Amino acid sequence: MAIVVEGRDPWSGRSLRVTADGCRIESIESVGRALDLWLAPGLVDLQVNGFAGHDLNAENVDPSTVVDLVRSLAQVGVTTFAPTIITATEQHIIDALRVVAAARTADPMVARAIPFLHLEGPFLSGEDGPRGAHAIERIRPADLAELDRWQAACDGLVGMVTLSPHGVEALNFVAEASRRGVRCAIGHTHANPEQILQAVDAGARYSTHLGNGAHATLPRHPNYIWSQLAEDRLTAGFIADGHHLPAETFRAMLRAKDPARAFLVSDATALAGMPPGRYRTAVGGDVELSEDGRLSLSGTPFLAGAARSLSDGVAGAVEMAGLTLAAGLDLASANPGRIVGDRGVLRPGSPADLILFRWEPGMTTLDIRSVVASGVRDYDGEDLATRRASEDPQRPAIP
Repeated sequence: MAIVVEGRDPWSGRSLRVTADGCRIESIESVGRALDLWLAPGLVDLQVNGFAGHDLNAENVDPSTVVDLVRSLAQVGVTTFAPTIITATEQHIIDALRVVAAARTADPMVARAIPFLHLEGPFLSGEDGPRGAHAIERIRPADLAELDRWQAACDGLVGMVTLSPHGVEALNFVAEASRRGVRCAIGHTHANPEQILQAVDAGARYSTHLGNGAHATLPRHPNYIWSQLAEDRLTAGFIADGHHLPAETFRAMLRAKDPARAFLVSDATALAGMPPGRYRTAVGGDVELSEDGRLSLSGTPFLAGAARSLSDGVAGAVEMAGLTLAAGLDLASANPGRIVGDRGVLRPGSPADLILFRWEPGMTTLDIRSVVASGVRDYDGEDLATRRASEDPQRPAIP
């Protein structure tokens, strides 16, 4: 059955009609009338630990958690994402990888939404600051044999590894993992500028949430942040939630890196999308979630993770860096979509992952009204877009 979606194109300002066969866009044509809702490709988030109470790193996680996570993220406009498993024992990591792989095998919706898995750790810096919230007792040297065991557990789905290239083992890991097609990202590091360059020469091509997972105080120059900003072979991820980077820092970093070599991530934890309040978590202990989405260690000013969606991040990037809506969307669709493959673009033949939303300057998020993503269904089997429309008469159902 053909799907027809109409909305305003953020890049040209024209009203468009997109026709799809349910999986791929078949045609795009102009519509001769003004439309209120914006139309864009679904968002692509390469760093998701959890959302709306669904925690990929929890003990005893099962495939239903992954399915629920796919559906919850679709409701905030994310149609493609990389489940992110953090530093833990090898057995815990393998268990989590097996769960995601099983969910993909059992459900085409999940397989389509999840192109690969992201391992953030355990091959990170053990120093306070760069280590962030990663458990120091679980951090260990980079090990290709462990990568082999991960891949065996999940049918080769590990597609990105964040690591600190501060030792010979890490540099060897980058070279061999990159040769095998695993994307290597520099993050949570205390590596010196020479080691950063060596990692890039070995095949590292990404920086994980640049500007975070770092020492509170650094040498003025040189340091590992400058080195990554200056390296044109590195494409940098940023968290634009208004808490992880001040506006002027984000703006300066984005200008230095060039928006074409940048993308947004949410780095969302399971508390993202949850009501404000106090919570107890396995990582961080007692935490407080504020109304503006800041997740802090209770009674302190210190962050305890990220708790805003990528839709929030697009609006935040537009506000903090003075971007157009189209430029903000590129950071969360086309740019990470190129890393994944053929995602995040509006053109015939591309996946029919589409979002309709309301937005105007000053809004803190994209107000998602309808989502089209092949195979995404709500809990009762009804199209997500149709269900969202029925909840609010102002939300248009997609035929």
